Amino acid sequence: MVSTTSSSAKVAASQKSQVEENLLTPRFYTTDFEKAANLDLSEGEVDLQAMLSEMRADYNRHHFVRNDAFKQTWDHIQGEERQAFIDYLERSCVSEFSGFLLFKELSRKLKGRSPILAEMFSLMARDEARHAGFLNKAMADFNISLDLGKLTKKRDYTFFPVEWVIYAVYLSEKIGYWRYILIHRHLEQHPENRFYPLFNYFESWCQDENRHGDIFKALLRSQPNMWKTWQSRLWSRFFLLSVFATHSLTVHERTKFYEMLGLDATQFDTDVIRETNNTSARAFPVILDVDHPEFFKRLDRCAARNLKMKTIAESAAPKVWKFLRKVSLVAGTVGDLLRLYLIPAIDAEAIRATVR
Repeated sequence: MVSTTSSSAKVAASQKSQVEENLLTPRFYTTDFEKAANLDLSEGEVDLQAMLSEMRADYNRHHFVRNDAFKQTWDHIQGEERQAFIDYLERSCVSEFSGFLLFKELSRKLKGRSPILAEMFSLMARDEARHAGFLNKAMADFNISLDLGKLTKKRDYTFFPVEWVIYAVYLSEKIGYWRYILIHRHLEQHPENRFYPLFNYFESWCQDENRHGDIFKALLRSQPNMWKTWQSRLWSRFFLLSVFATHSLTVHERTKFYEMLGLDATQFDTDVIRETNNTSARAFPVILDVDHPEFFKRLDRCAARNLKMKTIAESAAPKVWKFLRKVSLVAGTVGDLLRLYLIPAIDAEAIRATVR
């Protein structure tokens, strides 16, 4: 890939096959393909067939095409702001590519065994590949791009049971939807903060995220053990809290990026979590009590500790002092997350019954 770095010269974008690894770096996943192939979908088949028809329509097949707005230099974005945006693009690209790899492998392994899921995952892989490719081209505008082929071979893969994949991907897609749509709505009101044309694509982009989330909702609801048992209530709380905590830490690490958009990072984090939690009531047996007075207070404390750990890691202090300081910060974060997990959850089944 190439990128214009001055008004008169083009140079090759530097290729990266390594991404800085930390707790918040998007992971590559694998799962129990045999169990996935044997899932009984009878209770969700109607919804899954409806979603399959929608995916076949491919409403965004002409959407991810770069237009003339990209044909300019971006040298005016420099320093901390440039690095913050590149970091956002890199993590987003890795996340989308991770989804592509998982969905593509699921499609391959399930072919001939679970036709509806094999086709569904193939179509979702198509969407994720478009997203990752589009983001990688955006990175090339800033003279860098990810070597996704090498990245595939060099990254470690984390095993998740099928049920965990369904919980986690559902939340990942829905929180992605709310992130994109809230940024889109904000920039509609404040177009002066739309500093790069990528944001013009967020309205349609978020609809891909929403459709994928609805597919995993149908999958989840097709498995009674994932929403009718006491274990499913505990797992729902665990994944909601895990995804929300990760979101808070990530957003507060990218404060400069949100400032560039004219957004307050803390308020954006709160809004995304509230909306995702409310949406999750349509799929999960319970949701979190985000209105509890301790909820966002403790999440913000976790985010503040994470920033302190980054500062400590970059300091020239002795290794022993760094280690002891990090241990105390990690212990505080674990304590806050445990207290959040123990806050009584809200019965989503009761909410759905009331709505009906």
